[in-house]
Amino acid sequence: MSRKQYNIQKGLWKRLLVVLAIILVAACFYTVSRVDRQPLIGNEGRSFVKAQVVSVLEDNEQLDGVYVGNQTVQLKILSGEHVGETVEATSSSAYLYGVHCTKGMKVVVILNESHGEIVASVYGYYREPVIYLMIGLFLLTIWLIGGRQGLYSILGLAFTFVCIFYFFLPMIYRGFSPVIAAIVVVIASTLVTMYLVAGLSVKATAAVIGTVMGVLVAGLIAFVFGKLSHVTGYNVSDIENLIYIQEQVGIEVGELLFAGILIAALGAVMDVSMSISSTLQELHDKNPSLTGWELFRSGMTVGRDMMGTMSNTLILAFAGGSINTLVLFYAYAYAYTQIINMYDIAIEIIQGISASLGVVLTVPFVSLITAWMISRAAGKSAAD
Repeated sequence: MSRKQYNIQKGLWKRLLVVLAIILVAACFYTVSRVDRQPLIGNEGRSFVKAQVVSVLEDNEQLDGVYVGNQTVQLKILSGEHVGETVEATSSSAYLYGVHCTKGMKVVVILNESHGEIVASVYGYYREPVIYLMIGLFLLTIWLIGGRQGLYSILGLAFTFVCIFYFFLPMIYRGFSPVIAAIVVVIASTLVTMYLVAGLSVKATAAVIGTVMGVLVAGLIAFVFGKLSHVTGYNVSDIENLIYIQEQVGIEVGELLFAGILIAALGAVMDVSMSISSTLQELHDKNPSLTGWELFRSGMTVGRDMMGTMSNTLILAFAGGSINTLVLFYAYAYAYTQIINMYDIAIEIIQGISASLGVVLTVPFVSLITAWMISRAAGKSAAD
């Protein structure tokens, strides 16, 4: 067996070990984090089902093309206990709920059953196939363009979702600290993603350490400036609903904001860490005579070029999520002093800047760690 074949086989075995570790950890997360959730509102006799519009019995379109009031439609139930049955339902033409129905359209219906009688109303469009089509297109594109690395990226992404939905959410539901749960998710997701993409290598280890440090720094900065500006997790828009949940199941609402910042910063910080560590490893492979200091300077040079774009990415992502609020402020001509001191604005600024600072500070972290680890590994190899 040639050295090249040996290295390829060794890399495949390493990735196989990572995949087995993913399966084991995911199974542990799923088993440990199972909770018996009790509905906080009564849903007995109420169900959401798929249906198809058979006919429009009474339309609500006016002569000028405006929809006023409700439609009355006949629907055929396509899922649930009443599949195959035909019911009469109302449908409003509101922006958030209801649909302007046409014959043959598939919709989601709320069925309320009491004493054998069913009252139906149209909830919204049946979007499930389109959503899954978009997800499938996304995953297929990653696979086709990225090849085997793309497949590993998909596995890493799937593991991150497992961490969030089968560990993070159940654990905070049980009353555990959201910040601690978020830190566990950050570490687990970073380990699996980095080692899947780069194998059990020096650059992957350096990227893992740099990512965790950068994300924790982002969370610490958000916490400190949140304290200084008197912003807590109790100042968010959905606080009334969250307080009710806290009273029922004991969720630590005050920590949710900062836990969210840790998870939100993870992707960008991970991107910067892997890009720099992979670049330094490639530079060393092409020119093994480079010293640790020279590798560090190269990492800083690459990182400086990434800082602006990645910081813009995070700031614009938070701004894009608040675009409706910004339009309202602009249209109603809110005073500057009012805007800059609002809770919503303070939260968005803290989120965006803390995540961006996490990205910026990751550059020296990962450059230093990668340069040191590569130089150390090269020195041991030369000594051997």
